Amino acid sequence: MSVIAEDNVRGRDVFKDINADDEDSHPTEMESLCMSCYENGVTRLLLTRIPFFREVIISSFSCPHCNEANSEIQSAGRIQDQGICYTLKVQSKQDLNREVVKADSAAVRIPDVEFEIPAYTQKGSLSTIEGLLDRAVVGLEQEQPARRAADPEVAQKIDEFIEKLKKLKEVEEEFTLIVEDPSGNSFVENPVAPQKDAALTVTRFKRTAQQDMQLGIAAGEELEEEPAGNDLDSMRNEVLQFNTNCPECNLPASTNMKLVQIPHFKEVIIMATVCDECGHRTNEVKSGGATEALATRITLRLTGPSDMSRDLLKSETCSVLIPELEFELGMAAVGGKFTTVEGLLVDIKNLIVGKNPFLCGDSSFEDRVDKLKLFGKKLDKIIAGEMDVHLVLDDPAGNSYIQNEYAPDPDPEMTIEKYTRTFEQNEDLGLNDMITEGYETQ
Repeated sequence: MSVIAEDNVRGRDVFKDINADDEDSHPTEMESLCMSCYENGVTRLLLTRIPFFREVIISSFSCPHCNEANSEIQSAGRIQDQGICYTLKVQSKQDLNREVVKADSAAVRIPDVEFEIPAYTQKGSLSTIEGLLDRAVVGLEQEQPARRAADPEVAQKIDEFIEKLKKLKEVEEEFTLIVEDPSGNSFVENPVAPQKDAALTVTRFKRTAQQDMQLGIAAGEELEEEPAGNDLDSMRNEVLQFNTNCPECNLPASTNMKLVQIPHFKEVIIMATVCDECGHRTNEVKSGGATEALATRITLRLTGPSDMSRDLLKSETCSVLIPELEFELGMAAVGGKFTTVEGLLVDIKNLIVGKNPFLCGDSSFEDRVDKLKLFGKKLDKIIAGEMDVHLVLDDPAGNSYIQNEYAPDPDPEMTIEKYTRTFEQNEDLGLNDMITEGYETQ
């Protein structure tokens, strides 16, 4: 039997990448009481990372006495700042193999057949789209014998609905799957990563007060009155510090925050967290100003190693595109960052290639491995100045920036385009309530 020792928690990363060659990556086992026969069974815990997502805890229980078995998945991270909604157009049987992380707080809908799994009615799960459909069918079939005896008419209608769900697995017609999670901890796989998935739309939204209450987030708490000397001018001249929890090991840590003026741009808030226990470091940047009236699209042509040292501000609402690689990174994928062009490209490589456990072991697919490794090599060439490409920052909030080395004169390698946000972009930014009646979408 394996146990989680304290030295595995403090100072070490307990969330392992999936690797068939790692002898220490086996699940942790512990005895647990079976709630069916009240004999002892075995619970297995696996702490791992999901590529392009975050850390999760996968647990399974089995009882050798009565053969009771179940499994569930829980997010090991905090509740995200925004909720998330995945909308997938299922067009072929291959789409049914996409992996899906469904948190407890996620609702799953298939509007084509008026089907919904409400939030908090199922435990979290790691499955595929086909697995979600199978689980729904099994759940509906369980009570059918009792329904046929008590109300044959209702049982007949449920039988017809079960047939509809089973028919979806044949994918004779396209249907839409929606996974909406206020906690932001659910996930639908993009099998063509790092390219953009044309069939999958990912949107983030601000939670309502009711959703915050359901997640157990305190709402309506009164903010403590700020000390008289804690005004904006004093904040510009000092580093503020407040206590928080490490996002990696969840032990107490401290976050430093400072207002910084970026030349020829605006003020931003830089926050950095360092954990003394496990050594984890994060930095995040938030705009110090309001959402701009127009969205901004910045296009920089990278022509050599000197461009790698340009300062770059990527807000959390900004998407990153490299057209020559057919690559698009959606908003909030790497959070807000104040770094350099090289720093952003390194972060993208680490996210797509370096931290992807599906590149090793028996869980890998050869064509996907080759594609992602080739993508990593192309990024290395760009960083070394051996490949000319265009780097595009598309920010609906207008709060992103790339340094102009010719300032205050125009930069011949950079174009900045201002454009009117679409209705959907305003929806993502939570601005539609403030839009006037005469607003026109593009």
